[in-house]
This record gives sequence, C-alpha cells and structure tokens, in this order.
Amino acid sequence: MALNTWPNLSIFTMPSHFILPFFFIFSIFTVESTTSPGDITALMAFKSAVKPASIPPTSCLATWNFSTDPCSAPRTTDFTCGVTCSGNRVIQLTLDSQSYSGTLSPLISKLTRLITLDLSDNAFYGTIPSSISSLLNLKSLILRANYFEGSIPSSLTNLKSLETLDVSHNSLSGTLPDMNSLTGLANLDVSYNNLTENIPILPPNLKELAIKSNSLSGYLPIYSFSGMALLMVLELSDNLFSGTLDSWLFLLPSLQQVNLSNNSFTIAFVAKPPSGFGSDLVAVDLSFNKIEGLLPVNFTEYPMLRSLALSHNHFRGPIPKQFSRMEYLQRLYLDGNYLNGSPPAGLFAGGGPVSGSLGDNCLENCPVSSELCSKLQKPKSVCQQAYGGKHEVSRVS
Repeated sequence: MALNTWPNLSIFTMPSHFILPFFFIFSIFTVESTTSPGDITALMAFKSAVKPASIPPTSCLATWNFSTDPCSAPRTTDFTCGVTCSGNRVIQLTLDSQSYSGTLSPLISKLTRLITLDLSDNAFYGTIPSSISSLLNLKSLILRANYFEGSIPSSLTNLKSLETLDVSHNSLSGTLPDMNSLTGLANLDVSYNNLTENIPILPPNLKELAIKSNSLSGYLPIYSFSGMALLMVLELSDNLFSGTLDSWLFLLPSLQQVNLSNNSFTIAFVAKPPSGFGSDLVAVDLSFNKIEGLLPVNFTEYPMLRSLALSHNHFRGPIPKQFSRMEYLQRLYLDGNYLNGSPPAGLFAGGGPVSGSLGDNCLENCPVSSELCSKLQKPKSVCQQAYGGKHEVSRVS
C-alpha cells in the first residue's frame, strides 16, 4: 500500500498489521507525565501559604491549577511558568517578581529533586523553614529581597550540593552559621540584614562573598578565610568591623575586588606582593574608616590596581610619588584626610588621566584645573591643629 493512500483509511479499515504500530506511535506523542504525589503536595502547600489577594491574575501562581498535572505537557493554560520538571519530578521553582505575600511552607521539603529555589523580589515573610535542609540536590537557593526574619537555619549546612546562597535584603538576625562544610558553595550573599558578631569559618571554595550592611563586629580573623584560594570578590562594607587590617587579606591569591568601606578599622598593613605572586587585585575601597598613619605606599606594587579609595580616614603626610606611576590606575579617592605637601605632578600629566578626588585635605598647589582638585582643601586652622599648631609641608623625595 502506498504511503499517500493512508489518509483515505480509518483505523477500522486498516489492515490489522498497521493498527498496532499506529497506536504505538500515537501513544509516544500523547503520554503525559504524572507528577510525584509528594511534589504535588508540596506545590499545593506552597501556593496555599501565599495570600490569594497577592496573586495577580496574570502571574505564574495564578496558572497553578491543580485539576491538571503540574509536570504534564504541553502547558498552554495551566502551570505555564514557575515550575520546571524533569520527568515526573519538580527540579526548579522560580517565581516571577509580583510581590507575592505569604510564608514559605515547610512542606517545600517534599520537593526532594529540587535544584533551584528562587523566590526573589517578592514579599514572603516569617522564618526560613529548617526543613529546606532536606533538599539535598539543591544547588541554588535565592530568597533575596523579601521580608524573612529570624536566624539563618544552621541546618542549611546539610545542603552539600549548594553552589549559590542569596538571602540578601531581608530582616534576618542572629549570627552567620559556620558554613565551612559547604565545599561547593561559590557565591554567598547575606547583605542588608541584621546579622551580628563576627565572621565564622567560611566555605573554602567561595568566589564571591557579600555581607555588606549588617552589624558584624570585631576584627577580620585569618582563620575565617583559611584556604580561600578562589575568592575574587569580598564585600564587607557598612558593618562595625574594627582593629587592624593585616597584609594576608590583600594577598589572597585570586582576589580582585575588596570593599571594606564604612567600618571602624584603625590600621592597615599592606605588604608588597611576593616576587612572582601575580596579583589580580583591581579595586580596593577602604574609605570611611578610622585608619591612621601614612598612605600605604605598597598599594602601588599591585600591578593591576585600577581603583583605590582611601577617602575619609585619618591619613597624614604627603602623597608618595609612586601613586603617580601606577600604570593602570584610573580612579584615586584620597579626599577627607589630612594629607599635606604638594601632590605628585604625575597625577595631572596629560590632562589628568586619573579621576577621583584629592580635596578636603591639607594639600598645597593642587591644580584647580584638575578634577582631582575640584573640591576645596580644609581650612588652614584645621590643618594647623592637626599638625600640632603649625601647617607643616612635608616634602617627598
């Protein structure tokens, strides 16, 4: 029988040897997944914990209609977004940003194949359920920009597969749990919360660490950063850290960006990179601290440094000439200190290739034509008081 004669046949007139293959081919394209009952229970509990009034009719959650199977395909009207399945198991729960308001149901733990949980930029509140620790396949937990409160559950350290943890922009309190057992964690962001005390031992393979805008205090202990050979970004600004910054911090082998501004550090030791070290340090911000003494000239030994901010500390003395010889330096902020003498002429060479500010110091001969000198210097009386009653001008050899 020729293939182009098939449309003229019904299954009742086809020869029997064609009927079985026909049903087999048809079944391939019509079989629908039957979602694991535990996953359905979890999804139902999740939606029921969200206030109905906070679910817009055009949102993902509005399409969650449990008269249909969550993992069935194709999805044309029901479960059109928010849920991703592999076979009959939910592997990803990623909500749209619709200001959904509600709590996070502890029954989320039944989604045992979940790889990603992302509820960011909504209005969830209450505590983070410790039952999340049952999601042993979870790689990404993102609860950013909600209203979660209470402590970060220490049971999260059971999530050995976790690679990204972002609980920033919430109202979490207490201490940061010891997470050094999370050897796969690469990105940790707990910024903009109410965490206190000091930094515990950190996961050894972190690449990015952000704990800005909390109330952490004390000094930076070297043991917390032990073995961190992969750390590239360190963001600890707007906390209550104090004491000494030791050289080991700037010598972390992969470090590129450091922001420790708006703390209460008083001393900064900066060592020269060892021969052959090959530092990748690009940006350092130590502004708005209480660091005293001369400017750390060894920052000029970091060959890739492009941005250096030491504003609003208590630095004194002249600006070393080495600062004008940094090959890649693009931004230099030294304003709000007590620096004196004349700034190195090299900072203004070629029309002033370096941007930033040298204002609000005790400098002399700062060219007003340069952006670096656009902010006025301190009054002479303030400078005289800072230097023991007379405005001394230190000369740099």
